[in-house]
Order: sequence, then C-alpha cells, then structure tokens
Amino acid sequence: MKRWFRSSMKALQAVVTLGVFVLILFGQQPWTTAAQSRPSRLDTSDIRVLLLRFEAGSRSNWHRHSGWQILMAEEGRGRTQVRGEAVQELLPGRPIYVGPGVVHWHGAAPDEHFLQLTFYSGDVTGLEPVSEEDYLGR
Repeated sequence: MKRWFRSSMKALQAVVTLGVFVLILFGQQPWTTAAQSRPSRLDTSDIRVLLLRFEAGSRSNWHRHSGWQILMAEEGRGRTQVRGEAVQELLPGRPIYVGPGVVHWHGAAPDEHFLQLTFYSGDVTGLEPVSEEDYLGR
C-alpha cells in the first residue's frame, strides 16, 4: 500500500510539475487572474512522456531536442550534463528543465540504476556517445 501511495504521489508531482512548466512555456496568465480571461485550449499533441530505466553506469548519447525537456528521477540516482557545463545529479523530487536546442545527455550514476520520467516536445537529434571523461565529470 505504501509503494502504491508513493507511486501515486510521484505521478501527481509529475503532473503538477508539467502543468507549471506548460503555463510558463506558453505564457498563460497567473491563476489569480485567469478566471477573468477567456480560457484557451493548449495543443499538447507534441508532448511525449517516457519512463526510462538506465542500468548503473549507462547513459544516453549526447543529443538535443527541437523543443524542451523535463527530466525527473523516479528511483535511484541519475546524472545529466549540458555540454560545456558540470555534471548534475538527478534525484527524486528535483526536476531539471533543458531548453530547446541544448546539447546534453542523461543516465544512471556509476553504481546505481536510475528510473527516469521525462517529458519532452519536438524532435530528438542524436549525437556522439558520451566519453568516460565527460560521464565522470573530469
């Protein structure tokens, strides 16, 4: 029962986070004044949601999205890096936003699997594999 409750809470957190990002991305008015305006329906047909499992030490190639991406840890510890920046740790409860066209990678920590919930829009362009030096943050 506790596991079901935690899973439900994580799903609720993901939906709320996505809603906040959609409001930010599409410039909707704040909720306090939205009731005074005429609501419009957002086109979400380009938004994809994936649940990915990375085994310890595995990661994606460098890639970029034509739209945005939100990375969220569901279980375990992960890593992500924007090209030219430091490696960031992905932990449950701390979503990370990656903007359109930003070259990055993401995957599991060296010693722990990682379950990742990701929301993204647009097309994905795959690039070269991530080197051990980049993965280890050297």
